[in-house]
Amino acid sequence: MNTAVPDTRYVFVTGGVASSLGKGIISASLAKLLQARGYRVTIQKLDPYLNVDPGTLNPYEHGECYVTEDGAETDLDLGHYERFLNVPTSQANNVTTGRIYQNVISKERRGDYLGKTVQIIPHITDEIKRNIKLLGTKHQYDVVITEIGGTVGDIESLPYIEAVRQMKWELGHRALVLHLTLVPYLNASGELKTKPTQHSVKQLLETGVQPDVLVLRTEHQLSDDLRKKVALFCNVDARSVIQSIDVSSIYEVPVKMQEEGLDETVLRKLQLPISERPALEDWKVFLNKMKGANKKVVIGLVGKYVELADAYKSIIEALHHAGTYNDHKVQIELIQSEQVTAENVASILSKVDGILVAPGFGHRGIDGKILAVQYAREKNVPFFGICLGMQCAVIEFARNVLKLTGANSREMDHSTPHPVIDLMEDQKNVTDKGGTMRLGAYECHLAAGSRAADAYGTELVHERHRHRYEFNNDYLELYLKGGIQATGINPETGLVEIVEIPENKWFVGVQFHPEYSSTVLKPHPLFMAFIKAAIEQKGKKSSK
Repeated sequence: MNTAVPDTRYVFVTGGVASSLGKGIISASLAKLLQARGYRVTIQKLDPYLNVDPGTLNPYEHGECYVTEDGAETDLDLGHYERFLNVPTSQANNVTTGRIYQNVISKERRGDYLGKTVQIIPHITDEIKRNIKLLGTKHQYDVVITEIGGTVGDIESLPYIEAVRQMKWELGHRALVLHLTLVPYLNASGELKTKPTQHSVKQLLETGVQPDVLVLRTEHQLSDDLRKKVALFCNVDARSVIQSIDVSSIYEVPVKMQEEGLDETVLRKLQLPISERPALEDWKVFLNKMKGANKKVVIGLVGKYVELADAYKSIIEALHHAGTYNDHKVQIELIQSEQVTAENVASILSKVDGILVAPGFGHRGIDGKILAVQYAREKNVPFFGICLGMQCAVIEFARNVLKLTGANSREMDHSTPHPVIDLMEDQKNVTDKGGTMRLGAYECHLAAGSRAADAYGTELVHERHRHRYEFNNDYLELYLKGGIQATGINPETGLVEIVEIPENKWFVGVQFHPEYSSTVLKPHPLFMAFIKAAIEQKGKKSSK
């Protein structure tokens, strides 16, 4: 293991040619390799949009909103960081242009700039650099990897690129730029083309930034000659031209990057000791189990944003983690809740082995979610409800078992006669939408002998939340008599965090978001138990 390095190193990851090339996965993979060598590493995302955070963004706009333990609403890439490193992130790991400008304007209003004209340079760039360095100085990391959102050439990213230029100048060998580009393959000519990469690097050079390492996304193997050509035209040594070929799973990328020597190249350029090559044994065990699983279990994910799978990124990855450790491949059927009706619910859900009703906001698609819950309860299909999915389970039970006509959530119907889901007391005077929900990790005490307690193996857990509405405790006695149990309670407030139907084989709804805590090397226990129950359900269906 390496001892702590007194001077933190900074790696900046930029992208060119096209968006969605996987900067977050490359950043997480590099971090994983450095972590395996004993370095203390963290990853930060700089997002160039003007929202202060993604909390108010529609999932169709930006994918899932990830929540950290300290209550920050962040970019979904932070989920990748945590899943790869198995280390929690925080508010400091995601910075937006909106927050940068908000901080600078607040300082100007306080008079911090002593009457000076506030400008992009130096005030905005100084604030960007302060946020980048905050992780290195406050938390004493050996390496801070900073992923810059967007694509080189975007007008929104220019202040970030300028901040990188300044930091490279100030820090010398302690700062490094890794540029990710695309090498497209033209079927007509049967060639890989490097010209887009050359132009992307040229655009970066025009801002005063010379990339130190190039990672080239490709569908085909890159020849030595092609690498030498890229190196020559882009002013990097040939060993610093790294191939990132398409793989079947994002979890293969760290192994591929190790084979390419990315970590050694970075350490050499940062002038850090290169220890013995890490084996990544636990990681490779996971990969082997994932690739070797030849059995399949089908999970129906019922949600209203299913057209964009990234809206449920953490849930999908948590299902795959749990499936792998249960020696099964999880086939996820994305089911649009708006299309679920009383007439077709049976035909849609009869093919699945387990039903997961996903989180969300607003009334659109809520009827389909409630019908999915009813089907799972009545047909005794393993059910997992998360956040709004749990609230749908509460509403369905009120209507169809407790016979509370018109029961609903106040979010969906403010005049409902039976608000079994109600606005939290401390939310009733909230007017601002951004960053004001119940956010972050809270304690939950589990009832002994419950499905949840059996899964966790403990009676006190901490889980992350993102909601404004809660189970209405005025109805708790009625639910307990009716057959639904509150098996998870916040010990400080008495809020119901988990509901279960003990008579069913596996029927669990949680108010929190367990998917945020599932990692490659530590799958979430509730997802593990849910998948296990779904596998047993599949076995019973097969025997019939």
